[in-house]
Amino acid sequence: MGFHVIPGYRRCTGIDEVIAAVGEIGANRGSLPYDIDGAVVKLDDLALRRSLGSTAKFPRWAVAFKYPPEEKQTLLEGIEINVGRTGVLTPTALLSPVTLAGTTVSRATLHNEDLIAEKDIRIGDTVILRKAGDIIPEIVAVAQRGGGEPYRMPAVCPSCGGPVTREPDESALRCTNAECPAQLVRHLIHFSSRDAMDIEGLGPAIVELLIAKGLVSSPAGLYALQAPILAEIERMGEKSAANLLAAIAHSKGNDLSRLIYALGIRHVGLKAARLLSERLGTIDAFFEAVPEQLAAIDGVGGVIAQSVTSFFALPQTRHLIESLREAGVNLVSLAEKPADMRFAGLTFVLTGTLTGYTREEASAVIEGFAGKVSSSVSKKTSYVLAGEDAGGKLQKAAALGVKVIGEEEFRRMISQESHETF
Repeated sequence: MGFHVIPGYRRCTGIDEVIAAVGEIGANRGSLPYDIDGAVVKLDDLALRRSLGSTAKFPRWAVAFKYPPEEKQTLLEGIEINVGRTGVLTPTALLSPVTLAGTTVSRATLHNEDLIAEKDIRIGDTVILRKAGDIIPEIVAVAQRGGGEPYRMPAVCPSCGGPVTREPDESALRCTNAECPAQLVRHLIHFSSRDAMDIEGLGPAIVELLIAKGLVSSPAGLYALQAPILAEIERMGEKSAANLLAAIAHSKGNDLSRLIYALGIRHVGLKAARLLSERLGTIDAFFEAVPEQLAAIDGVGGVIAQSVTSFFALPQTRHLIESLREAGVNLVSLAEKPADMRFAGLTFVLTGTLTGYTREEASAVIEGFAGKVSSSVSKKTSYVLAGEDAGGKLQKAAALGVKVIGEEEFRRMISQESHETF
C-alpha cells in the first residue's frame, strides 16, 4: 500500500536467535538512516497473539529491548548559571562540542549543586556524556581529572546580586529578589495571566518587546506605560495599544487575592492566595504577619506561612508593593461573607463523576454557602459527595466514619431553607 517498512527485519526461531538479532541491530544502529533506541520482538502468529492477549496498556505478545545510550568523552570548559522564573539557579555545563546520538552537543544541564558535588565535577575535567533516554544530554561521570578546584555555586544571584537561599528539604538554590531581571519575563507573563491580574493582550511576545526596549523593569512598570510609546512598538498599533492600556487599568481594581497570586510567592497558589487575603484583609497585614499566625489559617500550613513571611520580609518586596500602591493598584480584599452561611465550618470532598454539575460548579456552590472543599478525606471531612465511578475515597470515608452523600441529597441540602443545619 506504499508504506515504508524496516528493511532488515527478520524472523527468529528460539531465544538464542532473538538475542543474536538484537545484538546485531545494536552493533549497526549508528549506520542506520534513522535514529533508534531499541528493538522490538513480537510473535508473528496471530492465533498466539489472541491467546496471550493484552493488559490495559501493553500487549503480552511483544516486548521492547532498549539499548544503552551512546557515550562520548569531552572537555568541560565551564559552568553557566541560569535563573528561572521562580528564582531557581540552574547550573549548565559548557562542553567542547561532540557528536552524540546524531546531534552536536555543547551544553548539558547539571541540575543542582548536589549532583555536582556527588560526581565531583570540576571545570577542566574530561567527562563522560550521554543522552538520557537518547534525548537529554547529561554527564555520567568524570573520566579524567583536569586539575581544577571543586566547584562552588554562587552565594548571590548572578543576575541581580540579590541573596540566594536553599531550603532544608530541597536541593535548589533560589534568588529571593522579587525584581530580579533574570526572572522578569516569566514573572510578568505569570503576573498578567488570567488567574492572576488577567491583563488581556499582554502575551509573551509583547512582554519580551517591552523588556527589550527598557519600558518595563518590574510589574509596577506596566502601570506607567503610555499609548504613544506602545503604539510605536512592533506588533502594536493605536487600537492594540489602547486595548492593552484599558486591560492594565482594569486590573488595578482586582481583588487582593489575585495580586497575591500574581506576585509568584513560592508555594502560594490560587486557593492559598484567597484564604490569606480574606483572613488578612490588606497588603499591609502581610508585612506584619508572623508564620504562626498564618499557619493557623485552615488550609495554609507551615510551609506556605514561612514562604509568605520570608517573601514580605524582603526590602525588594516592599519596594514593589509601594510602587504598585503609587500606581493605584487595589491592595485590600474585596471578598464579602456569603449571605447564606449554611455550610460554614463544613468540609466537603468530591469524588467520582458528577452528572448534574462539574467539579468546579459543585465547589463554587459549596464555597458560596461558606463551606470548604478539600481534595482528600480526613477526620475533619464533614461529607464526601460521590458521583459515578467513585474510587478509594469512599473506602477511606467508610473507615473514618465520614458520611457519604450523592447528588440527590446534595441538591436537597442546597435547596433547603438556610436556617436548617447539617
